[in-house]
Amino acid sequence: MPMSLLLFLAVACLAGAVVLIGEVITAPSRERFRSARRAATYGRVRLLSGRQRTPFKERVLQPAAQALARLVLKISPKTSTEAIGLKLLAAGMGRSMTPTGFLATKGLLACVGGLLGLLFGSAAAGIGGALLFGLACAAGGFTIPDFVIGARARSRRERVRAELPDALDLLAVSVEAGLGFDGAISKLTEHLPGALTEEFGLALGEMRIGESRAEALKKMSQRVDAPELAAFVRAIIQADQLGISLGRILRVQAADTRLRRQAAAEERAMKAPVKMLFPTVIFIFPSMFLVILGPALLNLTALFSG
Repeated sequence: MPMSLLLFLAVACLAGAVVLIGEVITAPSRERFRSARRAATYGRVRLLSGRQRTPFKERVLQPAAQALARLVLKISPKTSTEAIGLKLLAAGMGRSMTPTGFLATKGLLACVGGLLGLLFGSAAAGIGGALLFGLACAAGGFTIPDFVIGARARSRRERVRAELPDALDLLAVSVEAGLGFDGAISKLTEHLPGALTEEFGLALGEMRIGESRAEALKKMSQRVDAPELAAFVRAIIQADQLGISLGRILRVQAADTRLRRQAAAEERAMKAPVKMLFPTVIFIFPSMFLVILGPALLNLTALFSG
């Protein structure tokens, strides 16, 4: 069994290498042929079939990704494309990756992990171990994208919380200078780069296409899921409903956000000694005991042996 899998892998790698070398060697001649054909047909209308016009990505890759995404949705029925889209937006990847692409990536990693697990498991522990190792690697490949997206969303949320006080100060100055709230957000997106600016820019775009201010801000709060930003959104919505001055609200929110950021920093500082305890016990104390007690143990050993 291990020898057959290794032989299959070797044949597949050899075939891929042959195809790649052939593509590289024949690339100049194919380019000259295409140039000559374009020169020969210049000025004439040539009707091409739909198969010839459609790029390889649209003919093969996109249908394969959609089929793989549907398979992943069948495996995990609780998952939906809307929830995946919200996760991608929270991680700042809403523009670079679609929910279908994310689901297809999960399925592809699960397949690759399963094949690699079968290969190495069969070489190490036989058929039963290969199946267990393959299932474990497939499950790991299936869940890795979720962990990556979650980690990026948490990191982005922390950046938003750190950038919020300065952004609120700039909004307050802009509103007090005579700009409207939409104009203040536009000024913010021009002068203050960062994750929070991206969220404000997205909310501003939603407001410009007809979304109400309250709904656009609520969606922004749902994407980021930070308590400070949620409090800011509630204050702005209440100020719109009650007719309160936005400048004062923004000043109060900026001060409150700074106090929350300071309290969070103090909390992390108080947790640091507890987190450092385990690395200290595991890595530092043994070396200290070895340096301090090592010579004494050697002397005692020499004393008793003598």
